[in-house]
Parts: sequence; C-alpha cells; structure tokens
Amino acid sequence: MTTAREIMTRDVTCVGERETLADAARKMADLGVGALPICGQDNRLKGIVTDRDIVVKTIAAGRSPSDVTAADVAQGKPVTIGADDDAGEILRTMGQHQVRRLPVIDGHDLVGIVALADVARALPDRPVGELLDAISVP
Repeated sequence: MTTAREIMTRDVTCVGERETLADAARKMADLGVGALPICGQDNRLKGIVTDRDIVVKTIAAGRSPSDVTAADVAQGKPVTIGADDDAGEILRTMGQHQVRRLPVIDGHDLVGIVALADVARALPDRPVGELLDAISVP
C-alpha cells in the first residue's frame, strides 16, 4: 500500500517560531504555497501557519503581521503522520482532524508534507471524495 513517504512533498521549507507572519507570508509567496510548518529553535515541529491564519487571526483581528510571530499562531500539538504510515492512515488522520495538510515525521525529523493534492494524485477517486466530504465545512 502507498505510504506517506511515497506521496509527500519533500524539501519542505519551515518558518521559524520566532519569525513574524510577514516573514511567513513572504516565504509563502516566494514558494507559491499556502502553508508552512513552524519549526522551533530545537528543530522540532511546533505547528503549521496558513495564509488563512495570517488573514483571519491577524489582519482581520487588527494585528500587524510584522508584530505577530509564527509561534503566536501555533496551537496545541501539531497533527502529523509517520513517513511509513499507509494511505489508509493518511486518510483517517486528515478526515478525523479535518486538515488538508499533514507534516510527515520520521522519528523526530520533519521530512515532508502530504497535502490534499498529493493524496488526490496518488489515490483512487472514491477515497479522495470521501476525504473531501470529511474535511469540508458544512
């Protein structure tokens, strides 16, 4: 069965927990992505920041992205998937936590990210459709 390691996007760029959301936005624009993992000083995953976090939790709340750090928007323990976890586990985890992106961890190291687009390219239509139903807001 297909594993996270086989379908993940490799060479993921992190935003440091002490970097601002303005820094994160510039990285997202440069990379053409809508989310970045937040990595700590200890090189461990602290969360994910999305373009939506920048707009809704920061700008719309009257805060400046230049004054808010990535750590400020990281909430709780990040939802991850193991590099050798299979497609069924990827689908269950994304559906259960209603997330479109899963950081891929090998031991304690961030080795990639599985996005909904990666799942759609790698798996048959039916499970992908069921996942879309599970993560879509009613």
